[in-house]
Amino acid sequence: MAKDPMQAIVASMPFAGHIGLRMVEATKHQVIGEVTVEADKCTAGNIAHGGFLMTLADCVGAVAAFLNLPDDAKGTTTTESKTNLIAGAPVGTVLRATALPVSVGRRLQVWQTRVETIEGKLISLTTQTQLNL
Repeated sequence: MAKDPMQAIVASMPFAGHIGLRMVEATKHQVIGEVTVEADKCTAGNIAHGGFLMTLADCVGAVAAFLNLPDDAKGTTTTESKTNLIAGAPVGTVLRATALPVSVGRRLQVWQTRVETIEGKLISLTTQTQLNL
């Protein structure tokens, strides 16, 4: 297991490591992760693939939901996710994904994740529902 608590979070989700996720902040109220768009995560024209952006948002939102699980829960799983792809992000762009709570309940949690460039340009917006298991 990684010594850095932020990297330990990524290590617990192998696919997050595959996309190059770097955790910046992880609290019950906000989770922030960053990635750099690499060529193997792109579609035509060297622009970040929508699936890559959705994966980024899902990973960050899942961490947020995990940090808010009730004491008797065994885990969490995404039951619904909707992403609006707003703008392109070319190879080399550093993206910041910020997950904020919409609703945190005993059975369901809803999180909204904004994926933006470091300069603040909105790339995608994802709303996901997490089921507390």
